[in-house]
Amino acid sequence: MDNSGKEAEAMALLAEAERKVKNSQSFFSGLFGGSSKIEEACEIYARAANMFKMAKNWSEAINCLMRAIEIYTDMGRFTIAAKHHISIAEIYETELVDIEKAIAHYEQSADYYKGEESNSSANKCLLKVAGYAALLEQYQKAIDIYEQVGTNAMDSPLLKYSAKDYFFKAALCHFCIDMLNAKLAVQKYEELFPAFSDSRECKLMKKLLEAHEEQNVDSYTESVKEYDSISRLDQWLTTMLLRIKKTIQGDEEDLR
Repeated sequence: MDNSGKEAEAMALLAEAERKVKNSQSFFSGLFGGSSKIEEACEIYARAANMFKMAKNWSEAINCLMRAIEIYTDMGRFTIAAKHHISIAEIYETELVDIEKAIAHYEQSADYYKGEESNSSANKCLLKVAGYAALLEQYQKAIDIYEQVGTNAMDSPLLKYSAKDYFFKAALCHFCIDMLNAKLAVQKYEELFPAFSDSRECKLMKKLLEAHEEQNVDSYTESVKEYDSISRLDQWLTTMLLRIKKTIQGDEEDLR
């Protein structure tokens, strides 16, 4: 089926969902199962959204998901509303490349998950927010999230290992604001979570702080390369480390 065929099918589904919503609001429907009609309408909105996505009509896909969200939140079905907010965030993230809007939908999703006590789902959304906030230079917002998620992870036997990564990311955000800030943050994380001291991430932070203090670009680059040879740097870490590197005087080179 080509895009125009998919779009036509999506429009037909949208019209069907609208009809069901209208019918569910009638007096007789109130007496005879209006809520099941409205739930059916939500499911059809979601199917229409998928067809619009296949037709690459992103704004209509978002429109359908928002209509479903409105109904689900009225019904108190916040978990499914949160899932739809994630779908919208992903469209903004990958198709429309509007990161501010993606952040807003991930935040809304995290709020709904928290309200339903689905903390691990809420944290996944919050970590997306933190990653993007840092790239947009909203460092304090990112720090607050990384510290909150890191502190929660620290107390969980299953998640304890990942706490060091969150504290590392928070420390890098501090470093982007101010070197002294980062130094104090590293000390705080070591006191809060002694296992952080032995991590490669903490050792790297200390080497980077030292190189920055000495304004030694070579030492900074060497420390990053050494870390990268064992734990490959992803795009986010590379971006943050480059930003910090550029604050060392006289540096015009690339990280690697």
